[in-house]
Amino acid sequence: MPELPEVEVVRRGLERGVVGRVIAAVDVHHPRAVRRHGPGAADFQARLVGQRIVAARRRGKFLWLALQAPPVVPPSLIPQASLLPDGQDALVAHLGMSGQLLVVPSGSPDQTHLRVRFTFADDGRELRFVDQRTFGGLAVAAGGAQLPAQVAHIAVDPLDPAFELEPVIRRLRARRTGLKRALLDQTLVSGIGNIYADEALWAAQLHYARPTETMTRTQAHRVLGAAATVMSAALDAGGTSFDRLYVSTEGVSGLFERSLQVYGRAGRPCARCGDTIRRDAFMNRSSYTCPTCQPPPRRPRW
Repeated sequence: MPELPEVEVVRRGLERGVVGRVIAAVDVHHPRAVRRHGPGAADFQARLVGQRIVAARRRGKFLWLALQAPPVVPPSLIPQASLLPDGQDALVAHLGMSGQLLVVPSGSPDQTHLRVRFTFADDGRELRFVDQRTFGGLAVAAGGAQLPAQVAHIAVDPLDPAFELEPVIRRLRARRTGLKRALLDQTLVSGIGNIYADEALWAAQLHYARPTETMTRTQAHRVLGAAATVMSAALDAGGTSFDRLYVSTEGVSGLFERSLQVYGRAGRPCARCGDTIRRDAFMNRSSYTCPTCQPPPRRPRW
């Protein structure tokens, strides 16, 4: 599933490709793609046609396009400060396991798993939602331009300028759970998924089952700092692509897989000490650790 760096790559592509443009038509090719929009596909389409996309925003792994309805008074009478007034809607997207938002030339061949097509009043490039497994989806959030209600419970992520480290450290150390479980909890700190949790834990030399209540402030600072560092590096590389299910809006794969230190490297030597990376089952997923650099705690919490 795309994590913070991958979603941010997509957000930046949407900012380049669709912000400032007016939606002319919306074609829903598969109703499951808009299942999160309660009133259904017809309402989804009606709510979007004529709207101008004024911003591409993200919190953690959630992405949304802020919308501006057509003015009911002449544009010359609208104050500049009202470009994005409270109450405007948002198009919320969750990519799931295989969702892609692609900005492609108008008239280019349809993708095999095309689910929703957006065309624009300028007859330029189209926005297409493509999803092989249909785990992702789109919805219109009424009044959600600044922060959609379905995203409000998600914590600020480490790359957000509003992120405050000290409160997160306090909440982390107050919990009674395993460290990796805490890092994956999007209500504590968002954007960190399985890949970047393992990479951050390796960089901080901490085991995923370390009880959070035994963490020192220095250790908590180290692992959260490592998460921010590794996700920033991944963002610079365009994210991590293990297959063609994650690509940018231009269809380009990320290259951070080449820089992974532990994730997916079971049986290979640790780049720091040379010991063999191991793989453990964890929450229906996998965790990758170095047995020497990340020794398990005496009383692990899973």
